[in-house]
Amino acid sequence: MKILMISAEAVPFAKTGGLADAVSAMAIALSRLGHDVRIVLPRYYRIDRRNLTPLPGALGIAAGQTEAWAGLYMTEMPGCPEVTVYFIDHEQAFGRDGIYGTKSESDFHDNPYRFALLCHGAFQICRRLGWYPDIVHAHDWSAGLAPIILKHVVRNGPFENTASVLTIHNLGYQGQYGKDSFPALGVDWGLYYGAGLEHNGGINLLQGGVSSADMITTVSPTYAREIQTMEGGFGMDGLLRVRGDVVRGILNGADLKAWNPKTDKLIPSNFDEKSLENKAVCKAALQKKLGLPVRADVPVIGIVTRLVDQKGIAELFAPSYGCMYRMCSQVDLQFAVLGSGEKWCEDEIRTLQTKLPNMRAYIGYDEQLSHLIEAGSDFFLMPSKYEPCGLNQMYSLLYGTLPIVHRTGGLTDTVENYNEHTGEGTGFMFDSLTPDAVFNTTGWAVYAYYNRKEHIKKMQERGMKKDFSWERSARAYERVYTEALARGIKK
Repeated sequence: MKILMISAEAVPFAKTGGLADAVSAMAIALSRLGHDVRIVLPRYYRIDRRNLTPLPGALGIAAGQTEAWAGLYMTEMPGCPEVTVYFIDHEQAFGRDGIYGTKSESDFHDNPYRFALLCHGAFQICRRLGWYPDIVHAHDWSAGLAPIILKHVVRNGPFENTASVLTIHNLGYQGQYGKDSFPALGVDWGLYYGAGLEHNGGINLLQGGVSSADMITTVSPTYAREIQTMEGGFGMDGLLRVRGDVVRGILNGADLKAWNPKTDKLIPSNFDEKSLENKAVCKAALQKKLGLPVRADVPVIGIVTRLVDQKGIAELFAPSYGCMYRMCSQVDLQFAVLGSGEKWCEDEIRTLQTKLPNMRAYIGYDEQLSHLIEAGSDFFLMPSKYEPCGLNQMYSLLYGTLPIVHRTGGLTDTVENYNEHTGEGTGFMFDSLTPDAVFNTTGWAVYAYYNRKEHIKKMQERGMKKDFSWERSARAYERVYTEALARGIKK
């Protein structure tokens, strides 16, 4: 198939989170299955034109109320030259720091126009190249206009045999703006209601995409069910239930080249399920690096996270509410924390470090330290309020580090709860996100560490054999694309 992916971000060019990793990995995996995959991105300020190949001529894009003119560049995906990446170069829209916003302006006021340029521009690139895809694959709210354009604007032209797939990576971000932003989208006013863009008197770009896409996917089977509930639907559950027959959950894969304990160059000792004794070298190195007492006999619990509400940080760190102080002062364990985000949480972690000799943290992000935490910890704590897919629990399993997780989203689909009678399972799970639940489940894991060592070893070995390859995910997307074509062309 010919597949065009439209996204605001993709590694290594632009990244704010897991979306960027997923888009590039998915494109590479599909290309390796024999598909012609191309990606369209904005050319942000930090993407150096000198590293790209210009395509001659300007690109006329019908976003906003007048035609915009943009440049067009291209390059190959590093490590997979079969995937071509195109960049729309429009200085006014994209020539600035930040993808969606900055610290001073968290959400750019002109984002509807910026991402309308991206979506309209993607179709213009196809016309320029004379290359018409079988599938237009839009990623998240910033590409939500693409299925609308395909269904309501260009369907009867050269794109008549093209179908659309929309992937929701995180329903918590929907692209909601005031009605006065509608003209920036470059579509007829009849689509305000007709394409499902209207939301509470404003516009909702993801809602429009959900209304118009031929197929809708999200990044784990459990999350696909959760977003159709009032608790997990962020106000869009009704529409998603209406469209439930085209909603599919496909678990993201993991980057098995970067995250493989047998070959990882960022850790001091490589290991696999048959050489778990080498994991102890990583544990000692982690303890030493963070200034924890170097003890082989104490369980180390790792945390690598964004310090934001979604990740359950209040239940862990909030003063007089979170359970971190209780865990560190009442249980013989150690914590290794890596993360950044909300200022109150960063400040509280710094304060806790002065009181707790068995908790150490690095505020910020350090790639090597993230690998060392995964390799050197015995457990990995991930108490997310909701988690569309999650990657760190996959990395943890592959590194023989048992996850302690809230039973939600992709965590449910990747971790099997410990059975203390049989020793089955790959981690420890709790159902309600409360400080007590985190405290008690961590205590349960620590008890097993001290008293069920044979169970712990079997769980580690079981987790390290898991298949989190992107090929498995790409095969599932092939099936979705086939179904999208059958549905789209019927229309």
